[in-house]
Amino acid sequence: MGSEILFHTEEGGDSPEETVWLSLSDWIESVITERGGKAGAVNYIFCGDDYLHQMNIDYLDHDTLTDIITFPYEAFPLISGDMFISTERVADNAKDLGAGYNDELHRVIIHGILHLCGQGDKTDEQAKEMRVIEEWALGLRPVSLLGLDE
Repeated sequence: MGSEILFHTEEGGDSPEETVWLSLSDWIESVITERGGKAGAVNYIFCGDDYLHQMNIDYLDHDTLTDIITFPYEAFPLISGDMFISTERVADNAKDLGAGYNDELHRVIIHGILHLCGQGDKTDEQAKEMRVIEEWALGLRPVSLLGLDE
């Protein structure tokens, strides 16, 4: 099974421009490889807060807003799953953090991949390690993905 990284939209979502999908896919696959995994079928579904909130209630029994929910379909080292991202939440988080929208979107995109690679974030120590690895992964982005917020 080869890698197939796809991008979709659902109710209220805003997908990255098609012109950057290949660069995003190449970057995501490089992070997976660097973490010792093998990319399989990965779907990113960009949606709105209401859509993701309902999924959070229905599937995880959490009545909270979130920026991403990850559903793994294989065990590491094969990376395969669906990741639902609220672009509304990403935009709000970017504003709150003083970050560019695309930088925050890329952080969330790679956050889901790191979960599929086995990285947790439930404890303070895991969350701190997740942030370090996210920063490392963001540093691997190709030039074509940098400066998109300008």
